[in-house]
Amino acid sequence: MFEIKIDNAKYWKNCVDSIVSLVDEGTFNISKEGITLRAMDPSGISMVAFFIPSKAFSKYEVEKQTGVGLNLDNFSKILSSARPDEQLSMKDSGNKLAIEFIGPNSRRRYKLPMIDVKKDADKEPKIAFESMIEVKSDSLKEILKDANLLSTYVGFKTDKNSFMVLAKGDAGELEEEHLNNTDAIKKLDVSKASSATFNLEYLERIISACPAESAVSLSLKTEEPIKIDYKIGDATLAYFLAPYMES
Repeated sequence: MFEIKIDNAKYWKNCVDSIVSLVDEGTFNISKEGITLRAMDPSGISMVAFFIPSKAFSKYEVEKQTGVGLNLDNFSKILSSARPDEQLSMKDSGNKLAIEFIGPNSRRRYKLPMIDVKKDADKEPKIAFESMIEVKSDSLKEILKDANLLSTYVGFKTDKNSFMVLAKGDAGELEEEHLNNTDAIKKLDVSKASSATFNLEYLERIISACPAESAVSLSLKTEEPIKIDYKIGDATLAYFLAPYMES
C-alpha cells in the first residue's frame, strides 16, 4: 500500500516526460527512500535511469517496496491535464493506479491499469569515461539544432581545452568548437581526448524535458556509449546512448 502527494502536479508531468521521451512502458519501484525507474527503449540502443527522493513529495506513505508497471504514454496523457494550481495524489487501488488532481475548487480522479512490463533494464553500464562536459541546457539544444540542419547524426570530440561538435551530410558539413569556461560550457574535464558519434534524434529526445536553467553533463569515452545526466528539481536522470558505428 502507498499514498503519495505532490504539491505541483505539473512538476510530476515534467518528470514523466523525461522518461516517456524514450520508453513507452516501465516499472516505477516505490520504496521508503523514493521512486526509481530503469528501462531500455524498444530499439535497445538507449536506457534511462530515473530517481526522485521521498523528500520531493508533500505526502509519502509507503508500507513496503512496490513495483508499479504502467503504460507511460497513457500516464503522460492523463498528466497532461494537470493545471497550474493543482496538487497530485497517487495511490494503489487493487491492480490500478488511482490518480487524483486536487484543485482549489475541484477534484478529478482517474484510474490507470497496472501492467506487467516485459523487461526493465537490469543495471547501468560500467564505463571508465575519459571526458566530462557540463553544458548549459539551452546551449546544448541549440548545438543539436545546428547539427540537425545537415545530418541525422552528430559527433562529439574533446581535447584538453575544447569541445567539438561535428555533423556531415549531403547538404554540407558542420564543425562547431566550444572552449572551456564560457556561457555554454560550464566545465570541461578531459583525462584523454575522446570522440564518438550518436543518433541525433535520440539525443534531442533525451534532453527535451531538461529545464532551461539546468546543466547537462555529458560523459564520453571513444566509441563507447555516452552518459547524459541532468536534474529536474529533486529528480535525477541518467541516460545511456550507444554510439553510431559506420559500416
